[in-house]
Amino acid sequence: MALGGGTFTVPNKILPGAYINFVSVARALGSLGERGIVAMPLEMDWGAENEVITIDAGEFQKEALNILGYSFADEKMKPLREVFKGASMVKLYRINTGGTKATATVGGLTVTAKFSGVRGNDIKIVVQANIDDETSFDVITYLGTTKVDTQTVSAVTELQDNNFVTFAKEGTLEATAGVPLTGGENGAATGESYSAFLDKIEAEDFTTLLYAGEDEVTKSLFDSFTKRLRDDEGVKITTVLFDYAKADYEGVISVKNNPELVYWVAGQTAGAAVNESLTNKVYDGEYEVNTKFKKREFEQAIQNGEFAFYQDGNDVRVLKDINTFTNFTPEKNQDFSSNRVIRVLDQIANDTARIFSDYYLGKVTNDDIGRELFKNELVNYHEQLLNIRAIENFSQEDIIVLPGLQKQDVIVNEVVQPTDSMEKLYMSIEVR
Repeated sequence: MALGGGTFTVPNKILPGAYINFVSVARALGSLGERGIVAMPLEMDWGAENEVITIDAGEFQKEALNILGYSFADEKMKPLREVFKGASMVKLYRINTGGTKATATVGGLTVTAKFSGVRGNDIKIVVQANIDDETSFDVITYLGTTKVDTQTVSAVTELQDNNFVTFAKEGTLEATAGVPLTGGENGAATGESYSAFLDKIEAEDFTTLLYAGEDEVTKSLFDSFTKRLRDDEGVKITTVLFDYAKADYEGVISVKNNPELVYWVAGQTAGAAVNESLTNKVYDGEYEVNTKFKKREFEQAIQNGEFAFYQDGNDVRVLKDINTFTNFTPEKNQDFSSNRVIRVLDQIANDTARIFSDYYLGKVTNDDIGRELFKNELVNYHEQLLNIRAIENFSQEDIIVLPGLQKQDVIVNEVVQPTDSMEKLYMSIEVR
């Protein structure tokens, strides 16, 4: 066998042998990015503090009790059920901090709830003699009436902490019918905790942010955060608030009817496809919706940039899928008030940044050939949008890739025409 072999960059090898490069047939690297991720703060009776918990829809249904302290169907989980009507994933943050953990002394054993909060007061510890081994005990943890953990041990040093309590590794085991933990208290949600949430969530990937409260200062904080991320950092998120049309901004949605509807709107906004509008979508959540508004009030809501719901027979529907932007200019016209249009533009911005960062930044030479490769990538990506009718009238001439002032700079100029959904019918009938 020849000594030479391997791969080559240029044909300059010395030893005889076969130098073979394996390359892929040229194909597009970029595709439409993932949607459907909601970031949300929530006041909770249980759960970790000062950290972002990532939960997908499947985990929420199966593991809600272990992660959040309540089962999927519990009334306490209604806000999350609303979000997951549309979202595929939630970045959850327990906004109330500084609470107290429930505790109990069971015989000679000290037990402490894993997390602070009043849910810890629903924990009960039962210690009973094991029926098969008289020298051992069964230590059972109940949450409400649900048995969540059973351990058979002969000494407290053998006990293992579970999802709900920690056991002191000293003391003695004594049989008891059941001792509840007490003293658990919830912490408070403060302006500082909302600031801490936004600081933490900025490092995460998500589509939509929500705040369902009514505090004007907190709403202003979320509004400013959204504008900074979109305008200064280039991160195109959407934020859903209640009764905050004064944001006057394409990245902020203001829900009109009820504060609780923010959860559903955020989930639907995050999960909506880039070629989908929420206009006239049926509300399928669990909250009672206040739709007792007159026609002129709905007209005013649209003019104000409010996301409203109306009654249609037995159904409650979205009036119009709009954001709070109403101060139209020649540079930013009424199209920017449509959430479907903004979804397209945001998707293009986020995906272009991702494609460039993943496949071109620091990897491809900035010359005519490299820039042509990048242009072809963008053309292929826009053709995907064209194929799903998110944009129209696109041709490769609509994208121009040029060198910048510095050798490392690339300039992209493009023209794009987002589509929107049919909303108004004007029909004339000539009768003969």
